[in-house]
Amino acid sequence: MSIWTRITEALKSLASGEGLSAVFDKLRTPPERSVAFTIAVIALAAKMAKADGQVTRDEVTAMRQVFLIAREDEPGAARVFNLARQDVAGFEDYARRIRAMFSGQEACLTDLMEGLFYIAMADGAYHPAEDAFLTEVAGILGLPQPEFAALRARYVPDAPKDPWTVLGLPPGTPLDAARAQFRRLVRDTHPDAMIARGVPPEAVKLAERRMADINRAWDAIQNAHAGHVLQTGA
Repeated sequence: MSIWTRITEALKSLASGEGLSAVFDKLRTPPERSVAFTIAVIALAAKMAKADGQVTRDEVTAMRQVFLIAREDEPGAARVFNLARQDVAGFEDYARRIRAMFSGQEACLTDLMEGLFYIAMADGAYHPAEDAFLTEVAGILGLPQPEFAALRARYVPDAPKDPWTVLGLPPGTPLDAARAQFRRLVRDTHPDAMIARGVPPEAVKLAERRMADINRAWDAIQNAHAGHVLQTGA
């Protein structure tokens, strides 16, 4: 049974007048948690897309790239997206329910925010309304500011590309501590680790871009440290 079939079944309660957010109350354990993660990304992405006044074809395409949707599953996916994008109202309730569902699993919430950034940048522009939306969602989810700044640095073209920010560290962090953070990020980005915390296999491909950015930032920090040592002889 595909994830979209499970989503469609979970949404049957809508026929009786329940809101989409009520679905989260029915999804508590894997594989249902993966279903909840997918609904969360699509629902918040649809509302974020609406935040800047229009839902573009590129944003819809980006959603299809984050979650590989088979042709036979497109009606179910479209139903979720269309329900969520009717207006931007109510996204706070979505975010609060998601935070409660993944309580104690902050890495999963970071995965969610990464998917939202990917979709936000699909049309090549980062609208102030999208930034305000994502900032508020991150606050509701309890995402630490350094992690939010790291995501913005990686996805938004005109955001500072400081490698320390990408790794979620203050500039000048001792190399040993930076190495420990780098290793933690690599461990959390492993596909097995992401699937274990409820991220659907379809969305794990975002890890490829994340790993490239993490490696690039770590290389820059190591090179800068090596250059400093050569200059000072320390």
